[in-house]
Amino acid sequence: MLTQTVNDDKIVISAEAPIIKENIVDRKTIVYEANIDPTVIRVSGEKLKQQLFAKFGLFKPKSEEIQFISLDKYYEPYIVISGKYFLDYYRKCTYVFKVDQGVKEVVLLDHKFIPETSKSTKTIKLHGEERLNKDGKAFLILDKYGKDAMVDNLPSAPSEKKPEKIIAEYKIEEIPEDADVNYVRRRIGERPRDVSRVVEEVFEITDRSVIYTPRFKLLFRNLKTGDEKVMIIDGVTSEKL
Repeated sequence: MLTQTVNDDKIVISAEAPIIKENIVDRKTIVYEANIDPTVIRVSGEKLKQQLFAKFGLFKPKSEEIQFISLDKYYEPYIVISGKYFLDYYRKCTYVFKVDQGVKEVVLLDHKFIPETSKSTKTIKLHGEERLNKDGKAFLILDKYGKDAMVDNLPSAPSEKKPEKIIAEYKIEEIPEDADVNYVRRRIGERPRDVSRVVEEVFEITDRSVIYTPRFKLLFRNLKTGDEKVMIIDGVTSEKL
């Protein structure tokens, strides 16, 4: 009678394990056009500025008590990437069988096993390997920190024909070259801890882009209290974020 399967604690990765097969496409850099005039952004900010200083969502200062201080344009990066991972592997295991109390020896596949006695039970242990597959797929939209981003914060827009010019002009800090790939690898491409040997391992990145979308940062000051607060407006939709 089969009672349980115990994974062997002594896991050894085979020295002859095949090297992982990787297919990673080149990354595209996309910079969205900001077709909204800064004056329009100023107007949007003026309409919404009282909300910044509202207390409990109800008590708002007068419009003339809130002074516009500055407007800055910057670009927020988003990572859009898809990939897949496949692993065909073995893991070590131990099968435990109960045998009758009177059994002195068990022969299986020309191998002899002497039962072990534990309390009132006799068992034999068979050490072997199990073959398994691990499949993973991912389509991710991430912020610059590698965290899942809200799709609503990434609208569709025409892209700049010379993105490198905008990146240089606004001194945009670019996402490190392999950061996006590593985010996907951590999500779907890590081996299980109990791998003993690998038959096949494939990691693919089928699409990868970094999209820089324009934002406007408006600074306002409450003249009565001296408090300053920032408002972020989307440079594509002119909506407050």
